[in-house]
Amino acid sequence: MPLECINPSDLPVPEIYSQVVIATGSKLVFVSGQQPEDIHGKLVGHGDFAVQARLAFGNLGRALAATGARPEHVCKITIYIVDYKRDEHVPIIEQAQIELFGDHKPANVVVGIAVMSPGYLIEVDAIAIIDPLG
Repeated sequence: MPLECINPSDLPVPEIYSQVVIATGSKLVFVSGQQPEDIHGKLVGHGDFAVQARLAFGNLGRALAATGARPEHVCKITIYIVDYKRDEHVPIIEQAQIELFGDHKPANVVVGIAVMSPGYLIEVDAIAIIDPLG
């Protein structure tokens, strides 16, 4: 496996991500921000953060698959959220993230932003690394 996930003993242990990820593979995959859009580029789940989060992570999974990468190859994600409210959004993000990654916990950052395109509430991008030998 090209990734080693580490949680140093002198830092808090996060539930759905790792504090540090060491990547040792040789093929890097950079996935553009995935939004809650259907195959035609139309917004799905207007006003419903949970629906949008599931679709954005689902689209991320589809983008990874197109490169030959699997969710466990992801070393880092960035999650952009309009009007971020930690207590409200984190449980929804956690569920969507677990649906894609299962037990794998890539490094992540959540960025609260003021606005996206009208109606859009979330976007997720990723960096993955693949070891072509296995």
